[in-house]
Amino acid sequence: MTLIDTSSAGELAAERATRLTDAGSAWNDRIAADQKNAHLTYRVRGVGEGSVASRITAGKHEFLVDEPAALAGDDLGASPVEFALGALISCQIVVYRLYAQALGIVVDDISIDAEGDLDARRLFGIDETVRAGFGAVRLNISITGPESEERYQELRAAVDAHCPVLDLFANPTPVEVTVTKA
Repeated sequence: MTLIDTSSAGELAAERATRLTDAGSAWNDRIAADQKNAHLTYRVRGVGEGSVASRITAGKHEFLVDEPAALAGDDLGASPVEFALGALISCQIVVYRLYAQALGIVVDDISIDAEGDLDARRLFGIDETVRAGFGAVRLNISITGPESEERYQELRAAVDAHCPVLDLFANPTPVEVTVTKA
């Protein structure tokens, strides 16, 4: 697969539409055949590396997560909270494209900027009353295309209701943690 695509925007849009339609049909068929097919489990592994970095393996993909020097890192990769915002952005883009296709809403291009506010006092044990995670997250979504503002707001509502990573940010998720001595 080449990273430089010389196809026209129209060809790319048509290819994306076909891929989204085919994937949606395939999933609908799988789930209709057996509801258990809707249940997915993702497995990701991390190993400490360097000062405070982590080498993460997700399927056949590997990436480094680090912290800036101010947080004892070597700044060799994005921080965990930057990856979290990146995960939110990338999931939003996927779901926007998926639901645009499903709803017949034309999206020529989409870009998303995310900001997250984090109070480091909890991280450093200074104030246990503040939240350790983001206190607020803001998404600025820019969509280009021929549709009306109302159609893009309809799309936003569908995405907000169906985006898995937005759900992780917006709702509590049960987490089970075990620690074992190796």
